[in-house]
Amino acid sequence: MAKRSVPEVNAGSMADIAFLLLIFFLVTTTIEKDKGILRSLPPIDDTEITPPEIKAKNLFTIVINLNDDLFVEDEVMEIKDLKQAAIDFLDNGGSTNAEGESCDYCKGERDASSSDHPDKAIVTLKYDRRSSHGKYIEVQNSLLSAYNFLRDREAQRLFNRSYQSMLEEKEKNQFNKDEKLNEDIQTIKDMYPLKLSESQPDKVN
Repeated sequence: MAKRSVPEVNAGSMADIAFLLLIFFLVTTTIEKDKGILRSLPPIDDTEITPPEIKAKNLFTIVINLNDDLFVEDEVMEIKDLKQAAIDFLDNGGSTNAEGESCDYCKGERDASSSDHPDKAIVTLKYDRRSSHGKYIEVQNSLLSAYNFLRDREAQRLFNRSYQSMLEEKEKNQFNKDEKLNEDIQTIKDMYPLKLSESQPDKVN
């Protein structure tokens, strides 16, 4: 009885097919951008500058200890209350700024013991090396939410649109710069400048 031959599979075009599939997936796959906490470092300046004197009432002190307990102005605070506390501090408008101008757009209590003006208000954050990353991010998000709330309020008042929509439009048209839009965004930023200082974490003995 004659032995039957096993038919061979023609694999000559497999490499071409695999190459075409690779090109297809490279073209059609979208990669999401990682989003994080955006921070801009100040430019390097070799000239010696005398640091300005900062009043204690213009500092909003936040501490995260090793047990992830949150202390604001030496008082224990829940994370859910941090945003409003930051808004009250930034929007206080208790006195005048460096140019002697009062904050006519602030809607705070104008408490003489709290921040004088938004451009003087500084938020300081200190954390322990053993505090969790999750708590740190929660605090950062609450503080950014406070700034965004105030900026959005003024954007709605001045330009009848949200601050977030202005940022989204700028990002969408990053290759076609809109000078008017950039000026409007900068106006809002100047009204509530982001002044967040982070102290060095405590060393673990």
